[in-house]
Amino acid sequence: MASKGGKKWIQKAIKNPGALTEKAERKGMTIDQLCSRKNLDTRTKRQCNLSRTLQEFVRRRKKGD
Repeated sequence: MASKGGKKWIQKAIKNPGALTEKAERKGMTIDQLCSRKNLDTRTKRQCNLSRTLQEFVRRRKKGD
């Protein structure tokens, strides 16, 4: 059953594709290294949480194949 937000919540959640990757590359890090740091601003924390969620979708899909 779809949640209250609908089936296409991912498309709505990704407003600036590649922004987290770009931010990590500017600091000379990977996304995982950036997200494991302390004292991140709110936007970066939310981007990291979304990244982890999407990575979990990919892992589950690969496991199901």
